[in-house]
Amino acid sequence: MRIAQVAPLHESVPPRLYGGTERVVHFLTEELVRQGHEVTLFASGDSRTSARLRAVVPRALRLDPSCRDPVAPHILLVDQAARLSREFDIVHFHTDYLHFPLMRYVDVPHVTTLHGRLDTPELGAVFDAFPDMPVVSISDSQRRPLPQARWVGTVYNGLPEELYTFRPEPGDYLVFLGRIAPEKRPDRAIQIAVRAGVPLKVAAKIDKVDQEYYQTVVRPLMEHPLVEYVGEVNEREKDELLGGALGLLFPIDWPEPFGLVMTEAMACGTPVIAFPLGAVPEVMRDGVTGYVVRSVDEAVAAVERLPQIDRAACRRHFEERFSARRMARDYVAVYRRILEARERARRAVYTRAARAEPCPPLKAARGAAPSAAQTPPAAGGGAA
Repeated sequence: MRIAQVAPLHESVPPRLYGGTERVVHFLTEELVRQGHEVTLFASGDSRTSARLRAVVPRALRLDPSCRDPVAPHILLVDQAARLSREFDIVHFHTDYLHFPLMRYVDVPHVTTLHGRLDTPELGAVFDAFPDMPVVSISDSQRRPLPQARWVGTVYNGLPEELYTFRPEPGDYLVFLGRIAPEKRPDRAIQIAVRAGVPLKVAAKIDKVDQEYYQTVVRPLMEHPLVEYVGEVNEREKDELLGGALGLLFPIDWPEPFGLVMTEAMACGTPVIAFPLGAVPEVMRDGVTGYVVRSVDEAVAAVERLPQIDRAACRRHFEERFSARRMARDYVAVYRRILEARERARRAVYTRAARAEPCPPLKAARGAAPSAAQTPPAAGGGAA
């Protein structure tokens, strides 16, 4: 199958540091290539891929100090993908809804994975205006705010099985990994660790929009001797950090669409303590891959029970449900459903056209001589 993957330009594919969507696009692209598909990746020029790369900008936008308007390169991205779309059997967008107005008028099979939160009030109007755009959710819970969208499947994010190292023995510290943001609640993670008396390593990026939250709420809490801020980490550092941990704290305060870091921890055999919002109940198995808790008190008590979790069971859960191989297989099934539905619709149009009754001949006006076309031929069909 000829497949185009259209990635956001904020991070490279894969990202050098933090970047959930771009990492998923990378894992999907590489696995599709491994499975024998012909894949083209639309992304920033500093991306690394075994697919064919179409670079829209020379480098990722977040780490490019010269980029002042990130929307402009994304306009060029969706324009290029649309212009070249007839080269592919299907175009897979990961750019939210930015391409909807353009792809409405491009007669090429396409699908969009929605990677972010969907509960903002403005999104309802967008999907009211574009009810025919086929979209994929990354969890069933993610769909709830937009029942009017044309959902064609749910595909859980996946990771390569060899990316993380299984470690059967637990470490002696907790870890918080992701973003320093109010919805991620690093302040709550620090509170849990301090009350449990267990060291906490905070590996997270700080976006400009969250600087005030970091300075006023989180930074003072990090002065506690049990808390260590290690900043952003790459894949190798993440493997060591998660694999060496007693557990991952995921005390979110928002409808998390998926929570890739939970599956990363499970791949290392590290259990998770998470609050039951968004996709957490879909990703976690309470008592098997960690504990789903509803308060800080419950989380502190759960820290004491972490050694009871079978780390091998965490790894098995990851392999069964959250591998890149399974993710790619599920997406190919979505692609085929879209192509088959398009072919059925096309055949239905042809069938209706073939069955249509021919228009009846015009009747001659009363008293008028019949036309040559209405005059029956002479016997034998010869000319007079």
